[in-house]
Amino acid sequence: MASPLLRRADQLSIAVLTGIVLAGIVAWWIGNGGHRGELITIDNAPPLEYRFLVNLNEAAWPELAQLPGVGETLAKRIVASRNADGAFRAADDLRRVNGIGPRKLDAVRRYLLPLADEAQVAHEAGPPASAVNAAEKRG
Repeated sequence: MASPLLRRADQLSIAVLTGIVLAGIVAWWIGNGGHRGELITIDNAPPLEYRFLVNLNEAAWPELAQLPGVGETLAKRIVASRNADGAFRAADDLRRVNGIGPRKLDAVRRYLLPLADEAQVAHEAGPPASAVNAAEKRG
């Protein structure tokens, strides 16, 4: 007969340690309400709030497709309209895209970043005259 890998005393020590660990697991399970079915509390967690905002004049179609009621086809139409007709100056300009009516516009409006007014946008013509005059005085 082959001899066991562990002596009798070692087997007893491992059995006692295993029993202690199992007793600890059972005590933890009972202490956390496992016997009452209360361990999983993810269903009771409050919903997470996040804010998803899209810039109409910079977003690619995959980002636009995430808006409610806007799928891949409509998102590609928005990008095509932006490329063909120029940048959107206001959220209401989305109405020029085929497939966006008043209800769909209202559904996506809260997810759109505010668009800058024309007066707030820097133009390619160069710095404002006041900046040029200030530079000349210093210079």
